Amino acid sequence: MEKFYKSEEEFLKDYNAKDFDQLSMTADILLISVSSEEVNNYRKNSKKMMSILLVKRDDYPFKDKWCLPGGFLDPNRETLEECAKRVLKRETNLSNIYLEQLYTYDALDRDPRTRVVSTTFIALVDKNRLTEMINPNACWFDIMLIEEKDNIVDVSLTNGVENINLSIKKTLREETTDRYSFKTRKNVLAFDHDLVVLAGLERLKNKLNYTDIVFNMMPEYFTLGELQQVYEVILNKKLLDPAFRRIIKDKVVKTYKMRTGEGHRPSVLFKYRKKND
Repeated sequence: MEKFYKSEEEFLKDYNAKDFDQLSMTADILLISVSSEEVNNYRKNSKKMMSILLVKRDDYPFKDKWCLPGGFLDPNRETLEECAKRVLKRETNLSNIYLEQLYTYDALDRDPRTRVVSTTFIALVDKNRLTEMINPNACWFDIMLIEEKDNIVDVSLTNGVENINLSIKKTLREETTDRYSFKTRKNVLAFDHDLVVLAGLERLKNKLNYTDIVFNMMPEYFTLGELQQVYEVILNKKLLDPAFRRIIKDKVVKTYKMRTGEGHRPSVLFKYRKKND
C-alpha cells in the first residue's frame, strides 16, 4: 500500500536508500591530440598525426586490453565532470584541458561486474603541453586510417609496436548512443570503447565546421600551414589553400613573430583570435 507523506521532512525520516536499485557510474575520456611525425628531409614539413590516449588494463575484466582513461564516480564527493577532470589530471598532470560531454552509454551488458553506466567526454590537448610523463599504463596511439564504406567505418591505430583495428557498423540514427554498433559481437577495446572512439572522432570532425574547437590542440603560435594540416588530418581530406584561408580568416591573428631555421624559409606565426579580441 502506497504511503503518503505530509512533508518532505516526514518523507526523509522514513527514507531508506537500500529500497532503491543501485548502480555504478563512470566517466570515460577520449583524449585527442595532434602532433608531428618526424620527416627526415629537412625541406619538408613534418606530417601531422592525430592521436588518442589509451590505457592497458592490468586487471579483470578485459585484462591486457586497451581502453579509454576512466574512473568510477565518487557519488558523495564529485560530479561527473569533476570525475573526468580527476582522471585527466591522473593521466596527464594537466588540469585545464578542454573537456566536453559526449554521450552516456548504458547497455545492460557493457560491464560484466555489475550495472555500470558510463558518461563519456572528449578532451583535447596540445601534446607540447605534456611536460610530465603520462601514466605508465597509458600510451598514445596514432590514427593511421579512417575509412568508411557501405556504412562500415574502419579505424587503424598504432603506437609503433601494437596495431589496433576497429571496425564499426554505422546506423542511420542521429545523435544517439546507438548510432554505432559492433560489426561483430567481439569488441577490440575494453567495454564498449570502440563505439566511443568512433562517436568522438565524428563529433570532433563535425564541430570543426562551426566552432573554434581545433585551437585547443594548437600551440599559442603556429603557421597557417601547420593549422591547415591539423584541419586536414581531422577532416581526413585535403583542403585547397583558398578555401582553407576563407575558413580561418576570422579565427586567427597575424603576429610579428617569425619561425626561422630548420632548413625552411622564415614563416610568419599566427595565434588564435579569441572572441573578445
